[in-house]
Amino acid sequence: MEKRKFDKLGIETSLLGFGCMRFPTQEDGKIDEVQAEKMLDEAMAKGVTYYDTAFPYHNGDSEPFVGRVLNKYDRSSYVLATKLPVWMVETREDAEKIFEDQLKRLDKEYVDFYLLHALDKERFEKVKKLGLIEMCEKFREEGKIRYIGFSFHDDYEVFEEIINYYNWDFCQIQYNYMDTEIQAGDKGYRLAEEKGIPMVIMEPVRGGLLAGFSDDIENMFRQVRPDQSVASWALRWVASHPNVKVVLSGMSTPQQVEDNLKTFGDFEPLSEKEEETVKRVVDTLNGRVQNGCTGCRYCMPCPSGVDIPGSFRIWNDYHIYQKYSFVQNRWEKDLGEDAKPSNCVECGACEEQCPQKISIREHLKRVQAELDNPVWK
Repeated sequence: MEKRKFDKLGIETSLLGFGCMRFPTQEDGKIDEVQAEKMLDEAMAKGVTYYDTAFPYHNGDSEPFVGRVLNKYDRSSYVLATKLPVWMVETREDAEKIFEDQLKRLDKEYVDFYLLHALDKERFEKVKKLGLIEMCEKFREEGKIRYIGFSFHDDYEVFEEIINYYNWDFCQIQYNYMDTEIQAGDKGYRLAEEKGIPMVIMEPVRGGLLAGFSDDIENMFRQVRPDQSVASWALRWVASHPNVKVVLSGMSTPQQVEDNLKTFGDFEPLSEKEEETVKRVVDTLNGRVQNGCTGCRYCMPCPSGVDIPGSFRIWNDYHIYQKYSFVQNRWEKDLGEDAKPSNCVECGACEEQCPQKISIREHLKRVQAELDNPVWK
């Protein structure tokens, strides 16, 4: 397993990190703990040492499940990351209570990487007002946190303000070959690198959108590396950046675990020819993707029951593949009539929470119209 050194922190972790927000689930929506535990065990056996969860993942079930599984292993054999849901706190006491509760849910005496979760301009103002960085420093002094960082969803200017405000131990951003000009993007990567702040990367496969394409796109990849999955190209693109210390993958199936272990077990940075291939793919896809939804689900639950990220994923896939047959079952059967965009009452609650600043209400209208009357069959 490829390792990366956090020079600033004096530690080393696996380059591949296991993101614990997309475990396989049962029919009732609960984590399929038998399957998920096998996946975590396989990752641990093959050298994955970084495990990332958060208070709200899987409706609050991720932290206690991950904590139980990791209790099988020596505490020094892995690093554990979790996050404070800044949007849920109104006082510093609220935040302190949530953190102490997280330690109990994880069944751990300390957290290695603790993040102020999904910061944007408004949430960062709350962080400053409530003294949440100082709170984290207090917990670090008590040995309950080792490293303090933040995850980010906003424009570059806000990222610049946040990263310059404090001497962060690390930061976590959304970054992939399709998102170089949105949120922190390339400019944010370069700034963090200049400041010597190590980076953890989320959404390297853009919520799964970069894991599979139409034949014309996939052939661009296969002509160069016929033995590698399409998803591995996205992961290798991110990991080819030297200040990227961990690439998080929210693995949902044993097959994804196996493929990612293959990619990082014998890791090779992208060659110049491969970089050119990715650029050609990006140029082609940029004209197809309809919006930047990553499936983060911050817009959920919708008061009217609309599955917003599910609808956008189907819509984007439809345009990327340019074939209705690729999404027909998901649109006509899996999504369900009660979860379709036609149920939107345009209350706007979703747009207030969207990290990508998507015009959700307008886009939902387009989804319904275009998939009810598809141009591409």
